[in-house]
Amino acid sequence: GLQILYEILNERDDALAERTYAPWTDMLAEMRAADVPLFSVDSHRSADRFDVLAFNLSSELVYTNVLEMIDLAGAPVHAADRTDDDLLVIVGGHAAFNPEPLADFIDAAVLGEGEEVVGEITEIIAAWKASGRHDRADVLRRLARVPGVYVPSMYEVTYGDDGLLASVAPRYADVPATVDKRAVDDLADWPYPKSPLVPLTEVVHDRLNVEVFRGCTRGCRFCQAGMITRPVRERPADQVRTMVREGLRRTGYDEVSLTSLSTADFSDIEPVVSGIIADQADLPAGCDSLTLSLPSLRVDAFTVGLAGEVNTGRRSGLTFAPEAGSWRLRTVINKLITEEDLYGAVESAFSQGWTRMKLYFLTGLPTETDDDTLGIVELARNCVTIGRKYTPRASVTVSLGGFVPKPHTPFQWFGQNGEDELRRKIGLVRDAAKKAKGVQVKWHDARASVAEGITSRGDRRVGAVIERVWRDGGLFQEWGEHFEFDRWLAALEAEHLT
Repeated sequence: GLQILYEILNERDDALAERTYAPWTDMLAEMRAADVPLFSVDSHRSADRFDVLAFNLSSELVYTNVLEMIDLAGAPVHAADRTDDDLLVIVGGHAAFNPEPLADFIDAAVLGEGEEVVGEITEIIAAWKASGRHDRADVLRRLARVPGVYVPSMYEVTYGDDGLLASVAPRYADVPATVDKRAVDDLADWPYPKSPLVPLTEVVHDRLNVEVFRGCTRGCRFCQAGMITRPVRERPADQVRTMVREGLRRTGYDEVSLTSLSTADFSDIEPVVSGIIADQADLPAGCDSLTLSLPSLRVDAFTVGLAGEVNTGRRSGLTFAPEAGSWRLRTVINKLITEEDLYGAVESAFSQGWTRMKLYFLTGLPTETDDDTLGIVELARNCVTIGRKYTPRASVTVSLGGFVPKPHTPFQWFGQNGEDELRRKIGLVRDAAKKAKGVQVKWHDARASVAEGITSRGDRRVGAVIERVWRDGGLFQEWGEHFEFDRWLAALEAEHLT
């Protein structure tokens, strides 16, 4: 998303977009000590030379980093304290679909996809600057009238006697009462990024990424991404091949990932994969072979033919997401994947030479029992048994996360397991897996799942909690080495929100 908007903005004659990131703690300490403000990576321009500081938010636990970067940019942390000379703070991305926890700190939130709306925002800000850049409230009111843009200061929030949120009402007649998300109609009109950025250092996903479609038809009841990115829109198959071919030529990568919420559901996936493999003859100099990665595979859409097609170059592991350990629980969450579906996909992969699988599961789902939880290990054990028919090295890694009820999903009003219960269920899986050869278990910190639940469904009052955690030094809360749950508990208690 960052690369797409970066390129769209820089193609305009009236805009300049540069990247910045939260400095790691050691760099941050040096910058603070030397009074160096937040600056851009591209040309080292200081933040105060820009009109907008915009964030693409994919996780709620980075909210404290947002406050740190606003402060490091030299702007008041609270939006109400900013003047006409201060930059505008705008957020977007999946973790901005409920922007209320950040309402005190941001000027606007974009709900949905940014390809079109980023140009509309740019034009409004450009007109504001041309007029002499005065009356910040006026430009915010104009932004609030752009479809898909939510400006918190344009809305009055009231609470009932019971302490629950009663209403969020516009302050002005020309401000919409409801903000609908933005979505582009046709991905073919937006073949971005055309010139993908290449990092100077090794990064986790160090490969070319090409988006094949957006949205999801499956309707899993826990999945925020599947709900908020509807409807499904596919990129033309020829355009996918062109973007892969040109992207490899421009970046020098020898690995490409076809990305989506469920890549195997792409209607032209097999011919597209075949075509990309056939195009290897045109690989750039120095690229001897191509590794093709298909993340987010749906087990009931994965075939022997597809396994054979992607079995080229370096073999990274395949990942499937059954999500729950029993058919009963999968029907509850609407993840209608049978054991036969999973075992068929696993056999397709192992029969084509793959040796390791990763299976994603959630624990703490509504109505979950211990039998459902233990079923996770049983599925993994059976997958290893299938794999051992083809190779003695067959292994399965279970990745276990705690269920977080996300906004805009059917499960948003369900309760969330607390830390102790999530730990107990993780322990059940871990202990059972010790008796299953070839099965390994990795799990997400239960405390982090609880903190994510606090920030993802909160209203504006949670903003004070986020600010307390930040002021107490709570940065990089998405990173295990910096996450401290006690800070969140103390902040909740101080704000009387326990």
